This record gives sequence, C-alpha cells and structure tokens, in this order.
Amino acid sequence: MSAPAAGAGVPDDVAALAPLLGERVGELGGMPRILPLGQGQSNPTFRLEGPGGQAVLRVQPPGDLLKGAHAVDREYRVMKALAPTRVPVPRVMLLGEAGEGLDRKYVVMELIEGVVHWDPAIPGATREQRAAIHEAMVTVLADLHSVDVDACGLGDYGRPGNYFARQIATWERQYRQSETARIPDIERLIGWLGEARLPPDAAPALVHGDFRIDNMVFAASGERVCAVLDWELSTLGHPYADLAYQCMQWRLPHDSTFKGLGGIDRARLGIPSEEAYVAAYCRKRGLPGIENWTFCLAFSFFRLAAILQGVYKRHLDGNAANAETARHYGRTVPVLARLACEAIEAS
Repeated sequence: MSAPAAGAGVPDDVAALAPLLGERVGELGGMPRILPLGQGQSNPTFRLEGPGGQAVLRVQPPGDLLKGAHAVDREYRVMKALAPTRVPVPRVMLLGEAGEGLDRKYVVMELIEGVVHWDPAIPGATREQRAAIHEAMVTVLADLHSVDVDACGLGDYGRPGNYFARQIATWERQYRQSETARIPDIERLIGWLGEARLPPDAAPALVHGDFRIDNMVFAASGERVCAVLDWELSTLGHPYADLAYQCMQWRLPHDSTFKGLGGIDRARLGIPSEEAYVAAYCRKRGLPGIENWTFCLAFSFFRLAAILQGVYKRHLDGNAANAETARHYGRTVPVLARLACEAIEAS
C-alpha cells in the first residue's frame, strides 16, 4: 500500500517514513499525510495527519552536523522526563534512531493546539493580556529551574559545575567551525568573555537553552502556557543563562528578523520592563537578585550569534531548512555582536 501524498516542501526521504510511522505510532491510526509545520531553522518539523489522529514529527537536518547540534534524542528524553512535572511539554510518542527508516534521528510527539506568538509585541492583545502572558512565561521559567533533576531522572543530563566557562569554550568552537568572515565586534566580545568575572556556580538546574515566547504554545482562550517546545539545546546548567537569553528579546530590534522588543513603547503595550521581569523571576525563586547580569547578557548574545552563524553556514552548504530566513540570520550576527558590546559599554 502506498503512503498518502506528502505536502509540498516535504523531502522525499521524510515522506517515505509514512508507512513506518503509521505502524509504530498507534495514535495516528494508520499511515499519515506529512505536511511542513512551523518556521524553525534547526530541526525540520512536520505535521502528521493520520486516519485516527495527528502528531508532530521533528527530524535532524541532512548533511554534516556540528557535534552536539540538532539533538532530537535529547528533546525526546527531556520531554519524557518532564511529563509529570509542572512544566508543560508535549507527550512524546516515538524516538527513531538513524537507520530506522531514515538516515538521521527523528522524534514524534503530541500536537498541541493553541497559539504561537511569533511577534513578542503580541499584536491584537490588550495591555492586561500581554502582562498576563509575561507572568505565565516567567512562572514556567521559574518552575523549570525548580525541577528536581535527580527525581525525574535527569541527574546525568549535563556536566555539573563551571557551566559558563564550558559554554564559552563550546560556542567559540562552534562559531569558529561556522565562521565565514571576520567580525571585529565578535572578536572583541570573545575576548571580553574570556576575561570577565563569571557568575558563581549555582546548583545544577535544567535549562531549556532557547527559552523565548515563540517556543511556547499558549491557550487560544487565554494566557496559559500549554507547552514549551524546542528542547534540543537543553542541558543541566546555570539558570541565569535561560533568563538572560529570554531577556535579550527586550534589546533586540523589533523591525528586524528577530522581531524583538527594542524600539517599541513597551510600557504602553503592558509589557514589563527587563528589570521588572528579572525581579519577578527572582521573587518566584526566592533570589535576592542576579549577580553579574551584564556577563549573562553578553554571553547570551554571543551564544545566539554562534547558533545563527551555524544556520547561515548550513545555508551556504545547501542544508538550511529555510534558505531565505537563513540568509537573513547571517546578516544579523554582526548586529548581535554590536548589541553585546553596547551592553558591556553601558555596564
């Protein structure tokens, strides 16, 4: 029996997975139709529409991958472990190893219906709704960092101690492997990070690694977070890294590929300031404040620059999930470096 037709934009090898998925994912009720889903750049994502149900398929991109990147198997493990906690995640259904119908790894998970806010200014919402959405996000972030990693089986999910030092080394290596041109502000930033005073180590916490508003699904009828998505960069680490990564949103320009919150009247929209958001996080976790916040921000800008440089390099190599967006991301790497240097100068 032939597989149902796949939608436009679905690679032939992914479309050929339909019979296997129909057999191994009982919730689909048979062979699914496979359709592109979302705007992600890292792991191509597809909607599965079976005779008896729907699901989401995420696969590693084709081609040579940087070590540790595109870890859909880590996504599977962490979402399975978080299922009984207060952190909302999709239910995982299948982890496919390379060679199981495809030459690369893939994961099938529950399709969570709801709203994804691609624009952090949340157009169309009221001031009260925007405030409530940010309260929901910071609550989920605090809940995530409060998870007992040993109790949920993630005690070995990352190396303890020296998180920021190890991360700087990792992302500098990945950036160099993807580097396509010399960027003076990047060089300055790398030098500053290497000499900066690091925040003290915290108790190992589960960090998402890409915590931002468009990696969450919200209830269509309100501000509740139904699911946190895209866990491939998750690990055990320093919780301030997640907080600073999200707070970059306040500094990124809104009229750009990033669609940040910079340059808009946040107070008029009902969006809390960066300072208020950090204070809310600290209250929820019982913290007196964040030590060396400038470092946390500068590191987050560099880490994102390294990630997007990798996306751009994959585009040049012909392996980007969305070539047009990847080209835009390549142009934003100098912007990120400049914003990081501005934060350092202002501190």
